[in-house]
Amino acid sequence: MKILVLNCGSSSIKYALYDMTDQSVITSGGIEKIGLPDSFIKMKVNGEKIQIDRPIEEHTAGVQFIFEVLTTGDHAVLKSLDELDAVGHRMVHGGEKFNKSVVLNQEIMEAFEACNDLAPLHNPANIKGVNAVKALLPEIPQVGVFDTAFHQTMPDYAFMYALPYELYQKYGVRRYGFHGTSHRYVSQRVCEYLNIDPATTRIITCHIGNGASIAAVKNGKCVDTSMGLTPLEGLIMGTRSGDIDAGAVTFLMDKLNLDTKGLSNLLNKQSGLAGVSELSSDFRDILAGIANGNDKARLAKEMYTYRIKKYIGQYAAAMGGVDVVLFTGGAGENQWEVREGATSGLEFMGIKVDGEKNRACRATEAVISADDSQVKVCVIPTDEELMIALDTQTLAG
Repeated sequence: MKILVLNCGSSSIKYALYDMTDQSVITSGGIEKIGLPDSFIKMKVNGEKIQIDRPIEEHTAGVQFIFEVLTTGDHAVLKSLDELDAVGHRMVHGGEKFNKSVVLNQEIMEAFEACNDLAPLHNPANIKGVNAVKALLPEIPQVGVFDTAFHQTMPDYAFMYALPYELYQKYGVRRYGFHGTSHRYVSQRVCEYLNIDPATTRIITCHIGNGASIAAVKNGKCVDTSMGLTPLEGLIMGTRSGDIDAGAVTFLMDKLNLDTKGLSNLLNKQSGLAGVSELSSDFRDILAGIANGNDKARLAKEMYTYRIKKYIGQYAAAMGGVDVVLFTGGAGENQWEVREGATSGLEFMGIKVDGEKNRACRATEAVISADDSQVKVCVIPTDEELMIALDTQTLAG
């Protein structure tokens, strides 16, 4: 069975083609700058990286271009589109309507479209991707895998905000959480890796990248997560502030004469590591700045890892303890300094990282805790695309 996974953004389409007989990636790539004259596709075929420039005005043309490079030219990997068995889509915000992956049909798409107010930048792009495939391959099964679905097992006392209850009833204002496909994949994978039973295990999953979130997974189900109504809440991120006093928000609106768009831009695009360091949103640049004596870079790093550490402590308390802490995502998998900063001082909780193991681990599955640590600390590279492909195989197979 061959499955194409699509992740459609407002101006981009990422894709991966899987052969599900061995869960291998046949090819992967992405289109960037859709709607601009300098749009292009990048792809990886047999380890070779290729870029083709072409003006792509909208998503249907983008999907058609992907189909074209899959089936024609020097880098074709399919004889025809008939070899495709199904298409799986990353769907960002399913609200309370979706707590699992589903086969997409007209009724489902209408329900998903009703969630657009909760993710006005992401959901419409997801819909464009589904419609583009339908226009080109009307009979192929399509499956939606929702970023928010894994977190729908949170109890009401964890997902509710202490606002007038009618705001939840009227507008759905509550914590939804994101990165759910990643948290689901790594929480399952770490149990396989450690040969332990997820039904009796308390796991804290730390997805640390330019966007970052933490989830508390108890007995295989999410019971809390750091992102909220939007991906802004929770951890400090590359350009997002994370948790902030709402009073500070209204104060800044008055002082800076900001409307809601201006405020959103400040908190989502000008804050986080970039805002504090005044250097970069990339943790590698922050580390380089520290090496050069940049004190704002040092402050940004310490704030960043301190926030992760606080959430680890909170979620251990929420679950009545913790058995496994795992790191994933770009920085979580690759930056030992993040893992060290986020776990140092947690020995009282039974969390003890082996410095040598931690420094040696980069983007590979590994146990980095000390042999006498009561809590296993692991690195598990995420694979959201594979998770989407597996769900698609199950539902469309």
